[in-house]
Amino acid sequence: MSPIYNPFTTFLPEKAGSDYYDPTIIGINTISSVLLNAEQVVKARKLYGLLSDDDYTLYLKGYYDAGLKRFGKKWKYADIITVLVTLAELLKPRTYLEIGVRRGRSACAVGRFAPRCELTLLDRWKKKNYADMENPGPDLVRRELERVGHKGERHFVIGDSHQVLQKHLDANPDLYFDIVTVDGDHTAEGAAQDLREVLPRVSVGGALVFDDIAHRKHPHLVEVWKSVVESDQRFTCYRFSELGYGIGFAIRQRL
Repeated sequence: MSPIYNPFTTFLPEKAGSDYYDPTIIGINTISSVLLNAEQVVKARKLYGLLSDDDYTLYLKGYYDAGLKRFGKKWKYADIITVLVTLAELLKPRTYLEIGVRRGRSACAVGRFAPRCELTLLDRWKKKNYADMENPGPDLVRRELERVGHKGERHFVIGDSHQVLQKHLDANPDLYFDIVTVDGDHTAEGAAQDLREVLPRVSVGGALVFDDIAHRKHPHLVEVWKSVVESDQRFTCYRFSELGYGIGFAIRQRL
């Protein structure tokens, strides 16, 4: 099967001319029904237990613990980690691209549940004042991936996404990704550019993830998501914005 199709999430009939449906055989309803199960939060919480801490992860572990203790299986919550855990489990990704890596938590969510997945990780890795937190660099990310049991190839692309992303894609014209996470430049123009550049490289049956769509400091991001992704007829989309910073993801249904 062509790399533009995720073989686990698509159906292409052997007989030519008999493809009545779009090839994707998993959609938003299946994924969201799994995502909003409190068991996905439990898995994310266990993942955090394997990783090194910073102030944000300490906060999140306490937040998870409070929600699970007070509401148990009834708790409906989603964030970038629970989404990536769910997508990695359901989509069985071969390839993953992330823009905005920092300490590698999101990459580790994929690497934990799809340990053979090939990771392409892009970040400037500026050492200080990165979302008001330290950003130690690729060596820490490698150690974190080892902690969660990732065994696949890893490619670190260092630089500003607006300068290096399209160059990397142009240099690899046959490279498609079963999951793409965009969590880098949070300006409206920068986020839109990142999304537009990666959209064509999401495999059919693959997913695009976009963080912080309900973040108080970045209220424009949900409009970027709507205008760039939700308007694209190749994708079906889902948003969770009632708690936390919000998260959106989309499944590519067709070429």
